[in-house]
Amino acid sequence: MATCLLYRLAPSCPPRFYRIELAMNLFSEVSVLREWGVAGGNGQSVINLYGNLREASLAADKHRNRMLKRGYGRD
Repeated sequence: MATCLLYRLAPSCPPRFYRIELAMNLFSEVSVLREWGVAGGNGQSVINLYGNLREASLAADKHRNRMLKRGYGRD
């Protein structure tokens, strides 16, 4: 459905990524998939389920805004 991919580039650290994806599942729920880690390495992920698109969008926006405050960017 929708994906947001953020990177954090620092001269002293390897590049890191944070990815948020909204998707519908087979049970009419909306899932928010979050993945993060070092670019090119094994990352971590978590999936949260929501009853409707509005709740899922608000949760995804909350996670995106938190990562932007932590220094991640879109480019």
